Amino acid sequence: MDPRPTSLMQPALAAALLAVVASCAPGEPSADAAFDTLAERCAGQDAGIEVPEGFCAVLVADGVTGARHIDVAPNGDVFVARRNTATGPSRTRVPGGVTVLRDSDGDGLADIREAWGENGGNDVILADGAVYFAPNDAVLRYPFEAGALRPAGPPDTLVSGLPDSRNHTAKSIALGDDGALYVNIGSPSNACMREARTAGSPGLDPCPELETRAGIWRFAGDATGRTQADGTRFATGLRNVVALRVNPADGGLYGVVHGRDQLDTMWPDVFDVEDNTEMPSEEFVRITEGSDFGWPYCFHDPRTGQKLLAPEYGGDGSEVGRCADKDMPLIAFPAHWAPNDLEFYTGEQFPERYHGGAFIAFHGSWNRAPNPQEGFQVVFAPASGMGFGPAWETFADGFRNEMDPDDHSRPVGVAMGPDGSLYVSDSVQGRIWRIMYVGS
Repeated sequence: MDPRPTSLMQPALAAALLAVVASCAPGEPSADAAFDTLAERCAGQDAGIEVPEGFCAVLVADGVTGARHIDVAPNGDVFVARRNTATGPSRTRVPGGVTVLRDSDGDGLADIREAWGENGGNDVILADGAVYFAPNDAVLRYPFEAGALRPAGPPDTLVSGLPDSRNHTAKSIALGDDGALYVNIGSPSNACMREARTAGSPGLDPCPELETRAGIWRFAGDATGRTQADGTRFATGLRNVVALRVNPADGGLYGVVHGRDQLDTMWPDVFDVEDNTEMPSEEFVRITEGSDFGWPYCFHDPRTGQKLLAPEYGGDGSEVGRCADKDMPLIAFPAHWAPNDLEFYTGEQFPERYHGGAFIAFHGSWNRAPNPQEGFQVVFAPASGMGFGPAWETFADGFRNEMDPDDHSRPVGVAMGPDGSLYVSDSVQGRIWRIMYVGS
């Protein structure tokens, strides 16, 4: 599976909370002083985001520069993947890596920070006594001892030389229950046009990018020293799947796909501003071996529920054509919301309706102008029978401060703690929140 062992508490406090959760229905008053103290603090703090009734949020860390995906160790240490950043007038490079956050006094706030790694990346996973970290061109595995703040030694390089030029260079990873490593390799372009982002430029057919990008690659086992050629293209036609996860309930691989941009500016004779605002969908998908979701030849129209032929390949805004047999989404989310992480809820703290459902962190849009930009939220998709959809709802909102543009946050990572709390990271201010259920 793709484990996400989590909690931002010291071991004793974590154990106390786990005991409470095991003995009480979610939301029932607890006699445990530690749980009551945390719940009281959580309910009384304005963490700056909006959550549903019965939930509350605490800000557990701020200023973690370049924060991306997160994971948390069983002892409560929060692991944050950090991208490379630039600072100052000269744009001096500041290398990212991994930052470990520790709450040493049990108050829920991280007061110790330990940073390591020589290069930034997008994803971090704790599993089997190791920390898996994904820079833009590789997948590394660090040996890690329980309770440590730093690796026990240098990393093993599982895969190197992954494509990292042009666009969509962030790598997301997932671990299968058979030991396989799955890696998202995003497309380098918007729509595989002959002249990138040039109005009226036709698409390359066949699109050469599909040979090495715009798909999920699978690497068997945990051997080291591999390149992309040692893996197999597990699925294709996926423009960029930053949100990638194995669902513990069924062992299946799932993702949420970034759709293409600029339908109206590239093809104004076919699409108008309103078309571009609403199309294409951001697709929540189940990814099986051999899946083909159609990019760049096709995109999903949420208004008709069909995959349409892209204008670069002769589409007129309604033609299906060669897209009739492409794989379809489980849920079609609004256009340009930028899905960046996915977590399946396997905890017990939240009410039963959340059990088995999926939380998705949306980074927010840039391509809906002149209409308002949207997204910037965490949504919840309840499990439905053996799958998901089409229902979904906003779970956490208010990250974008309309009154203060300098105080915006953008959700980028989401992870579940062992007590069932949900953690959310922000890529702009470097904030980490913990969301708890405390009852109505």
